[in-house]
This record gives sequence, C-alpha cells and structure tokens, in this order.
Amino acid sequence: MTSDQAAQGIDDIEYEKPPSNWTLLWGDRMGRWGIIILVVVTVLAVFGPMIWPFDPAAVGEDSSSIFQPPSSAHWLGTDELGRDVFSQFLMGARISLFVGIMATLIATVIGAGIGVMAGFFRGPVDSAAMGVTDFFLVVPALPLMIALAAIFGQNLLIVIIVIGALAWPRTARIVRSQTLSLRERQFVPRARSLGASNARIIRTNITPHLLALIVANTILVVAGCILAEATLSFIGLGDPNRISWGSMLHFGFVSGAVGRGAWWYFLPPGLGILVVVLGFTLVGQSFERVTNPKMRGGA
Repeated sequence: MTSDQAAQGIDDIEYEKPPSNWTLLWGDRMGRWGIIILVVVTVLAVFGPMIWPFDPAAVGEDSSSIFQPPSSAHWLGTDELGRDVFSQFLMGARISLFVGIMATLIATVIGAGIGVMAGFFRGPVDSAAMGVTDFFLVVPALPLMIALAAIFGQNLLIVIIVIGALAWPRTARIVRSQTLSLRERQFVPRARSLGASNARIIRTNITPHLLALIVANTILVVAGCILAEATLSFIGLGDPNRISWGSMLHFGFVSGAVGRGAWWYFLPPGLGILVVVLGFTLVGQSFERVTNPKMRGGA
C-alpha cells in the first residue's frame, strides 16, 4: 500500500461525533423528567394568564362567591374575596419563576466573578474573597433576608436583589476550586509566554472551561431562590402588589382557609413550589452528571 492509498484510507474513516451535553441530558431519565416539568410550568406561567378568562384581582360580586370549591366555572375554586384561585395560581407561577431566575442571575454573576478572581490571582485576593464568602456562608441566610427585606421595603425588585445578594457563596466556592485547578494547566503559562494579559487568559482560557460547571450550579441555585421568595412572601415580606405562590400561601393561612377546609386555596401553590423545585433539582443534578466524566463513569 502506497502512502497516498494510506492517506486516502484515513480520510475515508468516519469519526463519530460525541453527543452534546443536551443530548445526554435528555437521554438521562431524571434530566428528561426535569425538563418536561419545567417546560410545562413555563408554558403555564407565560401563556396561562393570557388564556384564562378570569382576572386574578377581580373580587366576587357577593358573599356567596367566597371560598367556593372547584367547579367547571372556577377550576380551583375561589378565595376569601371571591377571586379565582386558578388565575392566581397561573400568575403566581410567573412571578415565582421570574424572581427565582433573576435572583439566580445576580447570584451567579457575583459568585462566579468572586470565584474566578480568588482562584486565579490567589494570595491576598483569594484570602479577602474567601473571607467574605465564609462570612456569608456562616451567617444564617434566612434571618438576614428577613432583616434586609424588612429594612428596604416590600418591593419585587428589592426581594430579587436581597435573595440574589445572599445566594452566591456556594457558587463562589465551587468556581474558585475549579479555577485553582485550571490555573495549573499548561495552556495558562503558554498563553502568558505569548504575551496574553490576565484578563485575556481569564476570558479565553479559564471561563470557557467553567461554563458547564456554572450552568449546572445555576440551575440548582434557581430552586433555592424560588424557595427563598416563597418563604419571604409566606411570612408577609414579599411584594403585596404581586401574586406569587408564596403570597398565596400567606393569604390562604391568614384568611383561615385551612380551618374552613378550603384545600384548593393553599394546596396548589404548595404543590407548585414543590414540583418546580423538584424540576430544577432534577435538571441541575442530571446536567452536572452528564458534564462530569467522573460522575457518569468516565475517566
């Protein structure tokens, strides 16, 4: 066989393209169920309030409309003011998801930024950054959220900022640990020998290797932020002008729905929070598994 024939034989070999992370995620049973849950909830949250005919803020005409059980007219009955509970449930899904996602974006930006800076520069920068991180890890997050929400007011933007500003320490720790490992790889000194600045090395050599880890952690953080919003709203520190699943639970208990046996008022938002948190947890854990060769049995 001549060299030309050998080269032609090599060219004819078809290399199998490895499946993408998203293909592996869909192939994982837990990840697939998580995606289905989140897609269904997102569709309901985005399009449900546009389709359902009832205004979630519209009160009943008389006392006979108060605490009506589920029926063909009101799928989840009515509340203490005669308002349609299903329309509130749909609107609450939208607000809860919005707060959870926006707060997570804030937490991810802060945590990833601090983690990369601490792991890459080390020394005094690392000591200072990790000192602040450890402080927020030690301080109980919920009491601090309650105090900050009470001080700055009951506003949706304030709630988002408070939750996001306290949800970043775990992300910072995880990103720092991975950055410390990446910093010792051969491509970093090679990039430096070519005259690349620290900013360029972080942007082009470090950050791309962190993206899968950051995405997996971000998905998991959303679940915690949704729970935090529900907790603040349940104790009366959410935005009183916005309907969320947490505020539905709050008004359900305040209005005596439990004593009246009006399960349709407080049970759906509680189950909604449970299902959404489960969906994000399943997707986050599955994504972490498929992007980590060690966790899926690889080398």
